[in-house]
Amino acid sequence: MSTPQQSINSGFGAKTTAAEVLEGIDLTGKHVLVTGGYSGIGLETTKAVAAAGAEVLVPARRPKVAEEALDGIAGVETDELDLADLASVQAFADRRIAVGRPFDAVIDSAGVMACPETRVGPGWELQFATNHLGHFALVNRLAPLVSEGARVVSVSSGGHRRSAIRWDDPHFERGYDRWEAYGQSKTANVLFAVHLDRLAQDRGIRAFALHPGGILTPLQRHVSREDQVELGWIDADGNPVADWFKTPEQGAATQTWAAFSPQLDGKGGVYLQDCDVAEVGEGGVAEYAVDPDEAERLWALSAELTGVDGFGR
Repeated sequence: MSTPQQSINSGFGAKTTAAEVLEGIDLTGKHVLVTGGYSGIGLETTKAVAAAGAEVLVPARRPKVAEEALDGIAGVETDELDLADLASVQAFADRRIAVGRPFDAVIDSAGVMACPETRVGPGWELQFATNHLGHFALVNRLAPLVSEGARVVSVSSGGHRRSAIRWDDPHFERGYDRWEAYGQSKTANVLFAVHLDRLAQDRGIRAFALHPGGILTPLQRHVSREDQVELGWIDADGNPVADWFKTPEQGAATQTWAAFSPQLDGKGGVYLQDCDVAEVGEGGVAEYAVDPDEAERLWALSAELTGVDGFGR
């Protein structure tokens, strides 16, 4: 498979922070949506983007919690959104369309990881529903507000290598594995960016997916301390032991770089990590996650499930 997944030698790396990738970039007048923008790497993204002059909209399932976390950051607005509830997604999109202000970047940073088996809506598995289908519906419903020249950034994970799309059982109705379910949802995040970029680039809109790196944040809420010790993440006292962990500021860098770096002008539909384009293969992106046929097939399934296809042809 020919692929644009080749390093561009950006000059940044695993230890780069979100503020560093924005040095010299003025975002004054830009309007940016950051899902999950009040916790973990989403919060650090919001801080960096707002500090560079952008106005940031942070949708949140718990708006009061978001308001407290974002208190004191200038240029930030919150609104209510539950990605696992398509009615909530539609209501949020309808409110924003009524406001009418376009977005210069949409950063899909919210997510859930390795949760107990949970069903939402018509029986959908929660991680696929939240991490992928909710964001799919959100971006497609907001299509009229995604500006020419905008970027849509889908926060995936190296965990995508745990599972391709399970076409015969995407909602794990025949046996649930929380890590496989997480992996499938993260593969879906990559495939979403691949096909969105194909559909939207003639409007000047480009899409990217990325692995932010390993960061200890509230994303791990469903992974017990005992499990984290067994995985080699922390010691018995809760201290990080893996030398590859990033700080939240470093973890926010790649998605911030994806959304605004001029180094990515003219590019799209690729998977990034450590502020560079990842290679296909071990340590990079799995071939199935950037397969355009898989991406098109997932788009069709997602449009069927959500009833939304704002970028479709």
